[in-house]
Amino acid sequence: MRHVFRRRRREQPEKVAAEVPAAPMRESGPWDADEPHPDHDRIDLGGLRLPHNPDFDVRLASVGDQHVGVVVIHEESTLQLQALAAPKTLGLWDEVKTKILQQLTSLEERQGPFGVELTGEITAEGVTRPARYIGVDGPRWFLLAIVHGKAAADDDAAEPFLAFLRDVVVVRGSEPMAREEPIPLRRPNEQASQGDDRPGFNPFRRGPEISEIR
Repeated sequence: MRHVFRRRRREQPEKVAAEVPAAPMRESGPWDADEPHPDHDRIDLGGLRLPHNPDFDVRLASVGDQHVGVVVIHEESTLQLQALAAPKTLGLWDEVKTKILQQLTSLEERQGPFGVELTGEITAEGVTRPARYIGVDGPRWFLLAIVHGKAAADDDAAEPFLAFLRDVVVVRGSEPMAREEPIPLRRPNEQASQGDDRPGFNPFRRGPEISEIR
């Protein structure tokens, strides 16, 4: 079933007037929800708040009753996102990157706009196509972005996805979470699930092209 996401509503005018947001300390994100970041409408999915772009088709990827990731579709390419809980002192990207390279030996490291990333071609279900893995370490969270299709190999085609990624907000929350536990997602206006059994997300699979996987 396909879901159309509505934008996150702005704060009430009187509250905005009373609390002027601080200016961002960096030029771009991904942003942490607790740091100053641009104040505009976003799609509120609980653990992720996504920029609203009418040219993008945003879908939740689910396993069972748990939403474990987001897939953004634009033209012939997809952007797959997942946010994980991370330790306070150490990021996860170096470790995750090593695991990916062990399983996908066709990928190579290169320097990208978010630091070291992985690029190359992968084969899934008999289909070979370009893939690009981007990891961003934040305060107590890690965001994994996987681009599939033309945008994984073409810089011009990738730019809309990179601009999208730069404006993502990660909502880690203050509750205790296990290392690499997926940060809970939900449909807009839906109460976050209280269950503790959150299934893992497989970063080695080709990005799903349906609204939910069950």
